[in-house]
Amino acid sequence: MSTQTEEPGRIFREAWIAGVHKYYPGEPKPGYVASWDQTPDWERQAAATVYQQVSDFIKVSDGNTAKLTREQKGRFVALCWIAQIHKHIAEPKPAYVADWDDLPEWQQQTDADIFERIELEGSRD
Repeated sequence: MSTQTEEPGRIFREAWIAGVHKYYPGEPKPGYVASWDQTPDWERQAAATVYQQVSDFIKVSDGNTAKLTREQKGRFVALCWIAQIHKHIAEPKPAYVADWDDLPEWQQQTDADIFERIELEGSRD
């Protein structure tokens, strides 16, 4: 993975881990909070891709994504992630591709935080 791809993927992963620590009830599964270096290659690629999708969405919206609700932001991240799951896993578990309403609250909040972190990164450019 190139550095150009790796950095966005790392930012996505850092935002995911921060959200898990903030919202997950109890002790999260080790895989949820594994470091970037311990994350499987497919998941690194997926993180970088979803980061780019969100970043592009923000850009083509001329920054008006700031007007979206947290739920709308989280839904966008979740939907992009589901597409990546289907790309990388032939027969994913139903929980991996669950629709927004079926996701646990902690995951919804984490996805919204990821979008907002990417918005913040974009404002630094």
